[in-house]
Amino acid sequence: MKKIVYKFTLLLLLITSLSFKSNAQYDVYFENQQLRIDYYIFGNSDSCYYALDKYVMEPVWGGTRNCLIDSLGYGDYFFEVMIHDSDIVIYSRGYCNLFGEWQTTPEAEIVTKGFNESVIMPYPKEIVDVVFYMRNYDGVMIEKMRLTIDPKNYFIQDPPKNNYSILNVHGNYSPEKAVDIVILPDGYTEEEMGKFVLDCNFFKECLFSYEPYTSYQDRFNIKAVMVPSKDSGITIPAEDKWKSTAVNCSFYTFDSERYCMSYDNQSIRNLAGLVPYDQIYILANTSKYGGGGIYNFYCVSSTDDSFSSDVIIHEFGHGFAGLGDEYYDDSGSYEEFYNLSIEPWEPNITTLVDFDKKWKDMLKKKTPVPTPEDKKYINEVGVFEGGGYEPKGVYRPKMDCLMKTFQGDKFCEVCNRAIEKMILYYTE
Repeated sequence: MKKIVYKFTLLLLLITSLSFKSNAQYDVYFENQQLRIDYYIFGNSDSCYYALDKYVMEPVWGGTRNCLIDSLGYGDYFFEVMIHDSDIVIYSRGYCNLFGEWQTTPEAEIVTKGFNESVIMPYPKEIVDVVFYMRNYDGVMIEKMRLTIDPKNYFIQDPPKNNYSILNVHGNYSPEKAVDIVILPDGYTEEEMGKFVLDCNFFKECLFSYEPYTSYQDRFNIKAVMVPSKDSGITIPAEDKWKSTAVNCSFYTFDSERYCMSYDNQSIRNLAGLVPYDQIYILANTSKYGGGGIYNFYCVSSTDDSFSSDVIIHEFGHGFAGLGDEYYDDSGSYEEFYNLSIEPWEPNITTLVDFDKKWKDMLKKKTPVPTPEDKKYINEVGVFEGGGYEPKGVYRPKMDCLMKTFQGDKFCEVCNRAIEKMILYYTE
């Protein structure tokens, strides 16, 4: 017993030492503020170009101060912050975006289109180089843009001034020790802001009614920006319903009826930056079923549909934990979304190209790979064909899960582990 206690004490001291070291590294390189880099990304199905828009200094860095270097490898896009004129990386993050999804649509084969997007990072104390990468179809990260940023540059802007009040929905923990969620309203008029407050509480109840969020609710901060819209409801182009709203969400994104997103990145970021945030969640004031979620970008869900609770948690699985869709009978607009000759980065789907890095350790010894959809495996972790919009060649870990349908009403063990890993990534 003494040996076990001794080893545990050494491990605890090592973790504490690493934590102090990471914090010390943060203090060496970064201020308490946040730098937002706005840029344009444009192209078509075969091309992609970047162009700088502007820099914005926001009041508070809300991210972790320990995990400064991305160790997850998630996302189709990536950026690194390096000490100027060196190869020393002091911050990095992976993410996804709307442009990357749009590139897989039929429209991208005939149209060139541009998107305004942003990344955030701790505000540097000295000149840094920021390098942007895009993962190509073969899974290789290709450099797309390189910027040299002087933190004393007088062209770095302050965020727009406004008087919107902030609602504290849950938690009051130190931002660097919590997952910080900012909720933005869309389609709520001034008279409907009371409903928005109720919907924020509904969001909180939904989130913490599912594991592993239930067990980790003391590691979350949730704040909401009280910004009203001119019109009530959300734009539905196919029904000729056009609304003037706070962040301009719309159904029929990429001509997919239930996909509800916004191209108005500037409005989203200007509002989100009023509070420390890791994740942005937009509540759409509509009874129409729909939403969307993009890893380290933002999530949207409708609030008044009978499936709103499940949509909220499903989309947050995309945006927060990088989980992939496990369904394959989708009638959406994507074409060849996954390259079946490489392993996808999402933790809950596999092509079996490099399955050792996925959930192989969670399989029982006698579970066949691939796993047939027999009743005897209905409660087992396996390798079931069909996922990531593909009926063949992409595999999921469970016959059903919240990332596939809403029938099971819970995450499978693989998704649960991935979410827990992300919570700890942000908070330890």
